[in-house]
Amino acid sequence: MTLKKKLVVSTLAASMVAASVAGLPLGSLGAVGTASAATVSSSTAVKEKVLAVYKQLSATDAVYLYNLKTEVAALDEATFEKIFAPILDKLALEPEEKTTSLKLFQSVTSVVYDVYGNDFSGIQVIRNDDKNIALVSKIATKAGVSGLTVDSVAEFLSSIETELRTLVGSKSSADLLAILTSESGYDTLLDEAIAKVLSHTTGTGALTVSQALDKLGVTANDVKQTLKNLNNTIKSAKPAAKSLAVAYVKAYGFSDGNGNGNSGSGNGSGSVTTPVAPVQTPGIYDVSKLVSIVDGKATVKLVDADVIKEFDKLVAANPGKTGLTLTLNLGTVNATTVEVPLSQAIIEAAKARGIANIAITFNGVTVTIPVSQFSTAISLTVTTAKPEVVTSVTKLKLASDVYEFTLSVNGVVQSTFKQPITIKLPLKNTDGLDKELLSVGKLVYGNLQFQGGVLDGEFIVEPRDTFSSYAVLENKVSFNDIATVQAWAGRQIQVVAAKGAIEGVGAGKFAPKSNVTRAEFSKMLIRALNLENNSAVQSFSDVSSTAWYAPYVAVAAEKGIITGRSAAKFDPNATITRAEMATMISRALKSINPDAKTDSTAISKFSDAAKISASLRDGVAFAASHNLVIGNAGKFNPNDTATRAEAAVIIYRTINFK
Repeated sequence: MTLKKKLVVSTLAASMVAASVAGLPLGSLGAVGTASAATVSSSTAVKEKVLAVYKQLSATDAVYLYNLKTEVAALDEATFEKIFAPILDKLALEPEEKTTSLKLFQSVTSVVYDVYGNDFSGIQVIRNDDKNIALVSKIATKAGVSGLTVDSVAEFLSSIETELRTLVGSKSSADLLAILTSESGYDTLLDEAIAKVLSHTTGTGALTVSQALDKLGVTANDVKQTLKNLNNTIKSAKPAAKSLAVAYVKAYGFSDGNGNGNSGSGNGSGSVTTPVAPVQTPGIYDVSKLVSIVDGKATVKLVDADVIKEFDKLVAANPGKTGLTLTLNLGTVNATTVEVPLSQAIIEAAKARGIANIAITFNGVTVTIPVSQFSTAISLTVTTAKPEVVTSVTKLKLASDVYEFTLSVNGVVQSTFKQPITIKLPLKNTDGLDKELLSVGKLVYGNLQFQGGVLDGEFIVEPRDTFSSYAVLENKVSFNDIATVQAWAGRQIQVVAAKGAIEGVGAGKFAPKSNVTRAEFSKMLIRALNLENNSAVQSFSDVSSTAWYAPYVAVAAEKGIITGRSAAKFDPNATITRAEMATMISRALKSINPDAKTDSTAISKFSDAAKISASLRDGVAFAASHNLVIGNAGKFNPNDTATRAEAAVIIYRTINFK
């Protein structure tokens, strides 16, 4: 088999191992993700086949690759040596050779990301670097093998791919995707394939790389431990590797288990499965080629007719479905400010076709705009601000870049929205941070207001009904009077306070045993579930429009989460009972999870279930069904007033509702 064919065959192995094994300090082996593309720059066909995998990556996947690149770029030698100790200890390299290995690792992971942007320029640099060549030669000499070249690496990777095909040959692509995205399936597949390939040291199918590793005493367990170290240290390594593996399967699939794939001979021979041309997923429109940058500002120049065609494709692919979203993927944009104008024709066409949202994604940031609230042209502008915009007003640790969002409607900046616009921000520099305490901070007149947000892997998601400057921070809040409830409510109070859903009463105090009013709990719940909407209105005569709780009561009333004590009275300062609290939470969760089920028998476990008001029984049953409320000594005590500590616990459970 020619080297070019080996390169194509080894794409899967490169994809799966790129982010996980790229740093093995074995010269060309270190270029796992890129050695398989080493001659790509001189072969359009091979280059296109490698890019076919990358075209299947989503904007989120691209962020994983970018995070991998940046994490590895910041790696110091001591940490590098600790990660790769199982292998480096066997190689016994000189200090300068370890430095070369680190730089090689950094170059490789950089190229793994750069290929996403169709940039292969770094590959030849890695391949032709004198220090890399010397390192390969040194290792080959120490191992007593000859011919340790890029061809050897292609052959090695081809064998990993062959073993993987053998392991999953009888599985459908759908089954395989499920395995690759599971927590343990991916690791098991890769471990087994690597172990088998490393055993190819003698006889037919012997591999130069495997022979070198064997003679140096590097075992499969050493490689597995190195992978474990890598994934534990470089948090984006496994997500990046999984993304590439899934992208490969989407682009090329596997053999059908009837001998139509590789035979598993381990020597790079056998047939190559015919690739299936990747088809752009309906709902994701790549507009990266429509981005122009002038003086640090990027602007997308959309063609109305082309966007409308994408609407039609999305609708055709999802017959009868509602709530559809078309995502405009700008890719990687090297500009401080990004502007995305959406014409009136695009807005009206989206509404006419039942498209609920238009999302804009770039550099890991995603902004999802509900279009039904607009009837004319709009323009989204996102500026990445300097960290000092936030760090100058707080000592809390930043866990993202600082972003300034604005939305213009027919040329006029709009400050509030009838339907919240959802922002999804990529996290960064989270090592050592308590992720459960991460919260989106909004800069208001030089002060931070914490809005909460839902953690989604390496992102945080927050719907906003107003725009401003936003960043993610670790919001550590402490109180000096919660010792008596620390055991059962301490962590919950800390997390809910971090999200801005509950506040202290001043002077570092939380008052955990104080009662909660109906107005207070309305705010807690609406803030916790990100349901704020300044456009909501209420008509209770005892709720002043200027009251601090008015906007929260308005949303709760509008969504049917809470009802008044009468048609006209809300009674905001009355204490809330445990049954009322459970019912409010149940209604709120049902409003955003309409398919959530209620076990009406769940309240039978409470010996005082008969005391629950008929109008509140369904709400308490829902909460009990999902362990949002738990009784005490077999009782629910439905009519007891709720304390602030109890409210924090139930809000915490609500935030984590699945």
